[in-house]
Amino acid sequence: MVLSAVRELTVISVIIRILCAVILGGVLGFERGLKNRPAGLRTYILVCMGACIVMITNQYVYQAFQTGDPVRMSAQVISGIGFLGAGTIIVTARNQIKGLTTAAGLWASACTGLALGIGLYEVAFIGGIAIFGVLTILHQWDLSIRQKARVLDVYVELDRKVSIGDFMRDLRLNHFEPSSVQLEREPLSSDKEVAFLVTVRAEQHRGHDEILRTIRRMEGVIYLEEA
Repeated sequence: MVLSAVRELTVISVIIRILCAVILGGVLGFERGLKNRPAGLRTYILVCMGACIVMITNQYVYQAFQTGDPVRMSAQVISGIGFLGAGTIIVTARNQIKGLTTAAGLWASACTGLALGIGLYEVAFIGGIAIFGVLTILHQWDLSIRQKARVLDVYVELDRKVSIGDFMRDLRLNHFEPSSVQLEREPLSSDKEVAFLVTVRAEQHRGHDEILRTIRRMEGVIYLEEA
């Protein structure tokens, strides 16, 4: 009975929905803020709360005027949140892509806000807990999977005295199979090096740290990092 009442569009239910949006958005944003991501506490709260307000407004228009599509405005939120998420995705000088998880988190936070806005409290809170679990608990699992992968992309700055062909031969001698070499326009250090990205596949099972250490010891390698 109580749950049915808070699903109806009243002042009390509106206050409850917006407060829940602030709480859930804050929990998700707090985790991102701890990791110093582009979108943190306030951004997540605003996204979740804004989506909630849009859904409440959509429900009001539909009920008050008995016209319109009850999910039309929410559909615009789902597609429109993309511009905000895209702003958190950056490509670094070494072609590293960062911010995808933050962008996905913003989108999921908006979806949580829409569920709260229409009064689906169970879906919103279960979904919010699941999203938080993915951002926190599964983070370590994801790192573990990446560490066990035999294929990785590396950014290399090589002394010009050593040709890329010689570097490739050294990779094969150390039981690596290189592919997808992409030359950079200019290295970040100086004009004495040639910079490029290369995909390396280890023929034997090795950890990422061991792979990087082995390549870093090769002749001519001035700088190396995982891309």
